[in-house]
Amino acid sequence: MKTPDNNIAATAKAMRSLYFTRVTFSVIWVTLVAIFAKSSPQIAAVLLVIYPAWDVLGTIWDIRINRGSGSSLTPQYTNAVISVATTVAVGVALSHNVPAAIIVFGVWAGLTGIIQLVLGLQRRKTFGGQWPMILSGGQSLIAGISFIILAHDPTKGIASLAGYSAFGAFYYLLAAIRLNKTAAIVNTQLT
Repeated sequence: MKTPDNNIAATAKAMRSLYFTRVTFSVIWVTLVAIFAKSSPQIAAVLLVIYPAWDVLGTIWDIRINRGSGSSLTPQYTNAVISVATTVAVGVALSHNVPAAIIVFGVWAGLTGIIQLVLGLQRRKTFGGQWPMILSGGQSLIAGISFIILAHDPTKGIASLAGYSAFGAFYYLLAAIRLNKTAAIVNTQLT
């Protein structure tokens, strides 16, 4: 970790809040998918569109937090553009069939996984403890590939994506806890 300063501590605290919010969203999303995937395909379809749309909002929040940090925001801007395109593409794909939407979701998961992996590697120098984000990025890449491969399996549907979100929530929770430690260490070094 770099020399401590107030900006690192403030950024770590703000990112921690973002990560806890992402955890909360994912838990709610997984719960709703579990409830509606079988009983209401229309609601499940809406939830599938909402997921990448939420990622756009989370990414914009991340950009605002890290705007003055001196690190490149290119990965976040790229992620936001990909997630906007995915939100639209999932909606269009759903008008054809669920497997097409799962393929789009898989491509998105893979691409954003690569971005998250790169971002975690970049941020570990400043904030330390980014291993949950690095693991999450790698897992997202693998999950995306598996979604594409399994999209036409009749036993797979929107509900099969819930595990992906649940693992993402777990990784964000670990990262938020680790950022809490980073903020505490920096604050101790400043006093």
